Amino acid sequence: MTSNSLIPIAAVMIILVDAASPVHAASCEASIGHVQAKLDAAIEKTAGAHGWGPESLSALRSHQPTPRSLAEAEGASGAQLRLALDALDRARAADRSRDIARCRRELSEATLLLQKQSR
Repeated sequence: MTSNSLIPIAAVMIILVDAASPVHAASCEASIGHVQAKLDAAIEKTAGAHGWGPESLSALRSHQPTPRSLAEAEGASGAQLRLALDALDRARAADRSRDIARCRRELSEATLLLQKQSR
């Protein structure tokens, strides 16, 4: 290959990279990460608020806790957290299917549920 034949290839690569950028910019990925961090903090705060409880079967089997398992262990006081986790899962699914409007609605729902939890 000569250097003259590399120029069109480089131009095509630049065009492809530029074309992919708006797709990433329209993604909800950063917002999902932000809401997930807030949700994780709320779950951690709630999990430690009621003192120690009996170990679950999963804990006895050395399974690592997940945000969902911690929220489920809180029973009724973790209901808003479980609903927020569900909304976040739906936001991720919408983001994967490039449905940005639905993703943002689900993120708003998760944020509202978090606000209800903190009251």
